[in-house]
Amino acid sequence: MKALAVDLAVSKLTVAAKNDDYTVTAVYNIGMKQSETLVPAIDYVLTKAGLKKNELDYLAITSGPGSFTGLRLAFAALKAIEMAFNIPLYGISSLDCYAEHYRKLPFTVVSCIDAKKDKFYAKAYEDEQLLFDEGDYEISEIAGKISSAKKDILICGSDAEILKEQLKDKISGKNIFTVDFSVNAAEQLFLIAEKMQAEGKEPLNDYDGPVYLRASEAEVKHNS
Repeated sequence: MKALAVDLAVSKLTVAAKNDDYTVTAVYNIGMKQSETLVPAIDYVLTKAGLKKNELDYLAITSGPGSFTGLRLAFAALKAIEMAFNIPLYGISSLDCYAEHYRKLPFTVVSCIDAKKDKFYAKAYEDEQLLFDEGDYEISEIAGKISSAKKDILICGSDAEILKEQLKDKISGKNIFTVDFSVNAAEQLFLIAEKMQAEGKEPLNDYDGPVYLRASEAEVKHNS
């Protein structure tokens, strides 16, 4: 399979091109420079992988939750390729993407992104089954939801250490571990997208966009 994957749900931009048995990945931890970096990064990984856009079998993207700006940028770039070359685009939950590598481990796996304002976007699994669905949660809500967990807790995602610090005094009787976020998000996007294809799941429609669990500041000001 030949594919392109982009994760821009968090401040670290990950772009990867897959050409059958090998991949080329570029990771940029550059904060606010994402807008000027994304398109050149896509061109770079495709060139290094020996691919042209019209040769791609599919596209994969973290569809949210996450950064409002980052998600919009990523969708704009991949939607342009989707429409220009009629390539299916698969949208994958950011939290599912970050948890995929760990779900078979013997832990309650909590995937998270710091949503600021003392809240986290989070989702949890136990024995590969959903423990609680993704939402925009306060720390006390997450603690309450995982209090019934039967196993020690493994937190993954871009802000695992921050969530652990917030939870450690609110969870008793269980160990809390975190994992390094360096696990390649793009590799997980390829894996999940190809599972979706094998299961006959539909790619995104032309009108589908990012998944936001919280109104933007502009929307809040407009509605207040």
